[in-house]
Amino acid sequence: MAHHDKRKLIARDISWLSFNARVLQEAADASVPLRERIRFLGIFSNNMDEFFRVRVATLRRMIQLGSKAKMHLENNPQQIIDEIQMTVLNQQGEFNRIWEDVKHLLTEQKIYLRTEKELNSEQLQFVLNHYEEEVSSDVIPLMIESIPDFPVLRDKSIYLAVVMWKKESALKRKYALIEIPSRALGRFTILPSPNPDEHHIILLEDIIRASLPEIFSYFGYDQYSSHIFKVTRDAEIDIDEDVSMNIIQKLEKGIKNRKKGKPVRFVYDREMDPGLLEYLIRRLNLSKRDNLIPGGRIHNYRHFMDFPDQVFKDKKQRKKPFDHPQLTDNRVSDVILKKDVLLHFPYHSFLPLIDLIREAAFDPDVTTIKITCYRLASQSKIVNALINAVRNGKEVIVMLELRARFEEEANIEWKNRLEEEGAKVLIEIPELKVHSKICLIKKKTKDHKFILYGFISTGNLNEKTAKVYGDHCLLTSNQKIMADINRIFNFLEQPKSGMHFLRECKTIIPSPGFVKQEMTKLINEEIRQANKKKPAAITLKMNSLSDEEMILKLYEAAKAGVQIKLIIRGVFCMLTENKKYEKPVRAISIIDEYLEHARVWVFHNRGKEKVFLSSADWMTRNLEHRMEATCPIWNNELKKELIDILDIQLQDNVKARWLDNELSNEYVRTTKKKIRSQVETYNYLYNKTKIRREISSN
Repeated sequence: MAHHDKRKLIARDISWLSFNARVLQEAADASVPLRERIRFLGIFSNNMDEFFRVRVATLRRMIQLGSKAKMHLENNPQQIIDEIQMTVLNQQGEFNRIWEDVKHLLTEQKIYLRTEKELNSEQLQFVLNHYEEEVSSDVIPLMIESIPDFPVLRDKSIYLAVVMWKKESALKRKYALIEIPSRALGRFTILPSPNPDEHHIILLEDIIRASLPEIFSYFGYDQYSSHIFKVTRDAEIDIDEDVSMNIIQKLEKGIKNRKKGKPVRFVYDREMDPGLLEYLIRRLNLSKRDNLIPGGRIHNYRHFMDFPDQVFKDKKQRKKPFDHPQLTDNRVSDVILKKDVLLHFPYHSFLPLIDLIREAAFDPDVTTIKITCYRLASQSKIVNALINAVRNGKEVIVMLELRARFEEEANIEWKNRLEEEGAKVLIEIPELKVHSKICLIKKKTKDHKFILYGFISTGNLNEKTAKVYGDHCLLTSNQKIMADINRIFNFLEQPKSGMHFLRECKTIIPSPGFVKQEMTKLINEEIRQANKKKPAAITLKMNSLSDEEMILKLYEAAKAGVQIKLIIRGVFCMLTENKKYEKPVRAISIIDEYLEHARVWVFHNRGKEKVFLSSADWMTRNLEHRMEATCPIWNNELKKELIDILDIQLQDNVKARWLDNELSNEYVRTTKKKIRSQVETYNYLYNKTKIRREISSN
């Protein structure tokens, strides 16, 4: 079947659902520790929410705009929406099955999720007290029939819909809504347990349910029925080109509007009182096509990413990151002024990046620090180090991407804080998100010249995500690379007139615009070699591969006989099976404990391999609408290290799935010994550290 494929590409949204199915496979996998399975259910659910909020909402808008909208790949949005709906219903069924299985396993470990109806008298008393002391001040019931304007229900929140009546007059019913304050209070509370070896947990909404007679005591009702529902809204902030209003106001307006976006999904407990359900649908102006999805008792499983850890017997901790062997005893800046260092997260510790900025903040010879920030940790040590640098009289320039989706509010706060301290914050580049991860430090030398050093990375400068995201970061004082990083900052400081700075880059390949050109040249070179029957190969690792031009170029290479190997975690629109390919394309996706976030591209180049690190995926938005930086790796030792890591991943036969034309997500299974690439990569890098230590101690 695969060989007679009429499609040119796999539709991006369908491919995305196939990626989320791989996340669900991890939740279903009995060999994965239970707490991790629960976390994967949370990740699956969070991904799905975001998908509806952003992609489904966009497809809906396309249907409304009709043929006026220039479609990007989605030639038939209605057909895609229908296919999404089928897939989502199947995945939801699978999700519910896994959750039942997980609950059963929790019970075996004597971990019990208790509802308000299953509490013993001591627990009930605890819950009522806990409600009084911790919860009641965050609960604001709305009596919905008496208010003329129905309240705007917030996306991402869950609501408890309550029906009240008296036993003897069941006809007079009153409706109320309560927003569950999980953002403020967290979703889980540990209950006192009747036996020391048991753990009892209750969800926040069930604490509120237990307290309904208390909350509504004023009305004198004695019967209550209550059910959870949630509304998912369209979250693409439509930033129109209203030139007078600067981007911050747009974002602040956009964040407010996001709370009022059109509903794209209404998910509710199928046990809900039919009268109340009917009433809600009417008051929310929902129609049947607004994805009315009946579900179970629990919603917003994304909170399960924060399921309480202390209840598990096996205190399995993640392996701790270790120090890079060259950075153990020396100042980071002293090391990288002599030689390049490549950090691999989450295996290596993230601290050297913070140390680098801290050292620069206190170094009297450093005059300037420039850095791009996309998603920062909530208590960012990076920002603290930058603030110290400003206080020490350094010039600090921070390019803060305010439009990092769902991080906008936090980033606006960082901007205000940095500016109060006297840093220069760059924000507005219309039409261009800044996604590159770069840092430049300028230092006076003894003979009053300047030397530049810094880093370029595939991942965010976020000490929290660096513990779970697989990324690579090059720390360097290579003056050619640093000169280009400086050009990129010159462009960021004057984007309207500064395109020439990007054109002048000699080693770093910037986007917008240049990555496609340069990669096309490199692929063409491999095609030329293949046509001469010489060895030709391309290995690409990234998060997503969906850009049509680049995919068509790879088809051309595969037909010419170039050996193509792909490691793609998420969206993948390429058809890998075609009998016109000279050599089979090997494409896998690895989903495991860490999030594979790195972008590494390798071209055989007649045996003198060209290796690149990048912040960009091959998606149209990254190649054409974002500021990205792609950096060549020249040092042979570091090249070998990256290629070794890719080789380990290409041999994975535990967590790798084939990316075939059918999106079947079959695991790669070989008879060879088991290779789980994240474990093997840890061992590979850890052994390098050990060897280095042994050499230095001799």
